Amino acid sequence: MMNKKLSGFLISGLMLAASSWAVAGNTVATVNGKPISQKDYDFYLQQAMQRRGQNKSRGGVNRQAVINELVNRELLHQAAIKEKVENDDTVAFQLKQLKIDALIQGLINKISKDHPITDKELKKEYDKRIAGAKLTEYKARHILLKTEEEAKTVIAELDSGAKFEDLAKKKSTGPSAKDGGELGWFNPAQMVPPFSQAVAQMKKGEYSKKPVKTQFGWHVIKLEDIRKRTPPKFKDVKGQLRMVLQNQRVQEYIVKLRKKAKIKIK
Repeated sequence: MMNKKLSGFLISGLMLAASSWAVAGNTVATVNGKPISQKDYDFYLQQAMQRRGQNKSRGGVNRQAVINELVNRELLHQAAIKEKVENDDTVAFQLKQLKIDALIQGLINKISKDHPITDKELKKEYDKRIAGAKLTEYKARHILLKTEEEAKTVIAELDSGAKFEDLAKKKSTGPSAKDGGELGWFNPAQMVPPFSQAVAQMKKGEYSKKPVKTQFGWHVIKLEDIRKRTPPKFKDVKGQLRMVLQNQRVQEYIVKLRKKAKIKIK
C-alpha cells in the first residue's frame, strides 16, 4: 500500500504544459551531493508513462516537474537509508524479490538479444498457425431443451412444417429463446465440441435430425449460413508472433536448466 501511495504521489502532475527548463551535462540535479542523472530521469519518466498508460513521447511533459519528483524520491530514499529501513525483514525480502525479478528480466533480454527471432521463423510460425486455424464460421439458431424426448418432439414438429423461430421462442430454455434461438456468427472454437461437431456436419438451411447433447442440455440446431473468415495479415500479427516465439525460447532454456539442476521439492 505504501508503495502505491508513494508512486501516485511521485508521478502526480506529470502531464503539464511544456517547459524550456534545462540542466547542462548528464546530471539533472543533486540532492545532498548525490547526483540524479539524465539516465535516472529517462528511466523514471518511461516507467511513469507506462503506469499511466500514456505515450512515451515527451510532448506536453513539464521537465522541471519531473525533476522535482525525482528530487522528492531521492530525499525519501536518503531518509530511508538513514533510518536503516533496509534492515526491516519485510523490506529486505521485497528488495530480494525485486533483485531476482530484475536479474531474470535481464537474462530474458540477453537470450532474446543473443538469439534474435528472424523474419523467416516468424513467417514459418504464421503459415503453420494459418494452416491449422479454423477459418470457417457458422451462423445458426438452436432450441435448448431439458430432455432428449422434448428435443425429439421439436424435431417432429419441424418435420411437420413448424417454423424454427416460433418453436425456439415457445420452447427453448436458453437465453436466445426471445430472439428465435439466434446465435449469430461464431467460430467452432467458441462452442462446446458436441455442438461444433454437429454444425460442421450440416448443410446450409438444414436442422439437426437428431438431438445434440451438451452439458447445457439437448439442442436442436438450424444452420443458416456458412462463410470463410479472412485470416489476419502477417504484418498485423508479426509482433504477437515474435513474443510467442521468444517465450518458447525462454521455456526451452528453462527445460535445459531443469535437466541439469538438482531439484528437490518438499
